[in-house]
Amino acid sequence: MPNVVLHKQGQTYRDEVQPRTNLVVRAGIRQFPYPHLQYGCGMGKCAKCACRVLRGGEHLPPPNWKEKKQLGERLDAGYRLACQLWLEHDIELAQDAPEQAPTA
Repeated sequence: MPNVVLHKQGQTYRDEVQPRTNLVVRAGIRQFPYPHLQYGCGMGKCAKCACRVLRGGEHLPPPNWKEKKQLGERLDAGYRLACQLWLEHDIELAQDAPEQAPTA
């Protein structure tokens, strides 16, 4: 089962999730990493769930068109939209505070 590490605002949150887990879906039903993961629409339209992938990115599929549209150059800095990722492997993510989030 995949292990998830989320860094946010100086805190670190860890949990083990079932394969094919989407963190935004889990946050929406109040499971890990709720309430720590910031998210909005859950459909790749708002980019509020953008996270920087620190480890495990090699196991993720290539960015889809929604991520390319919302993240632009941030993709090159390792950002992905959590709502678009269904986890199969361990991953470590960092989510910037809303006021510090880079702009596309």
